[in-house]
Amino acid sequence: DVVGIVQNAACGDVLQLYVNVEDGRIARAQFRTFGCAPAIAASSMLTEMIKGATLQQLHELKKEAVADALGGLSPMKMHCSVLAVDAVKAVLRNYADQTEIPNETT
Repeated sequence: DVVGIVQNAACGDVLQLYVNVEDGRIARAQFRTFGCAPAIAASSMLTEMIKGATLQQLHELKKEAVADALGGLSPMKMHCSVLAVDAVKAVLRNYADQTEIPNETT
């Protein structure tokens, strides 16, 4: 239903997050990541974390939650969890644009 594409300008990592929304919840989430192993791991963990989540829960997702779910990330790789959360924000913006539902992240 919705795609969020984000890039980290500093390192070049790119995350494409694809989600299906049913009844206000994430029914399915997939990703394609071009980047380092921690970026791929954060993307994969993100899809597991958001399946079944409500749109409101997506608004509340923090980079620390993604990093914690991975068992922690080094300070040098924390940008990978930021990339994941930025992708969620992009999905929420695009979903709001498609459905004309107000977006709380803008």
